[in-house]
Amino acid sequence: MSVFATLVEQLADLLRPLFGLSAAAAAIVAFTALVRLAVHPLSRAAARGQKARAALQPRIAELRRKHGKNPEKLQKAVLELHAQEKVSPLSGCLPSLLQLPAFFLLYHLFSSGSIGGEPNALLSHQLLDAPLGGRWADALGDGGAFGGAGLVYLGLFAVVTVVAYFSYRLSRRMTAASAALAGAGGAGGAGADPQMPGAAAMGGVMRVMPFMSFFTLVTVAVVPLAAALYVVTSTTWSVIERSVLYR
Repeated sequence: MSVFATLVEQLADLLRPLFGLSAAAAAIVAFTALVRLAVHPLSRAAARGQKARAALQPRIAELRRKHGKNPEKLQKAVLELHAQEKVSPLSGCLPSLLQLPAFFLLYHLFSSGSIGGEPNALLSHQLLDAPLGGRWADALGDGGAFGGAGLVYLGLFAVVTVVAYFSYRLSRRMTAASAALAGAGGAGGAGADPQMPGAAAMGGVMRVMPFMSFFTLVTVAVVPLAAALYVVTSTTWSVIERSVLYR
């Protein structure tokens, strides 16, 4: 973790001429952008995978007509088709999973009073009047919702709400398109191939997915401000990236 703290400090030093006392906050935003750039090839691969799965629907429909009375044979044939076309139903999960270590590092870094036996100097950094190691509850107890720190959180909540709204619309559109393709292929509009392992769970996730973006508001409210900045930046990046890759 000390290496990670040094990286944040160095980024902050680099950005200090532009952002002054908020340089560490800017460094977290820059770090988040670097993480998202690193996983962007996987996001592109996930988008190609989803388009490839959509293109397979007519062939899967043909397999249903051929093996509809033999569920085991149908499932095997569908799995073989995905393997033959090198399409993974789980590829879309990788970008999100690979970001988790960075989030937890930030969370731990700004929740620890010391690093390597030394006081954690990063806790002295702020975003305007809000300390990066503080939480919304701390801001409410020190000046209230409209105090200096409280206004920083209100600004973040406003950004998250706008981003969540656009993410909601995008997710609804993507879910509706997937359901339409599945319905055209004979899946009854479930949005996931019933012959694929875990299809029921995937269908449930697809129904809930449009509302997931609003849960970011809860995350921002309870984690340290540094981790909240990571979440807000990453969520904003995701919405822009998805709108481009899935257009």
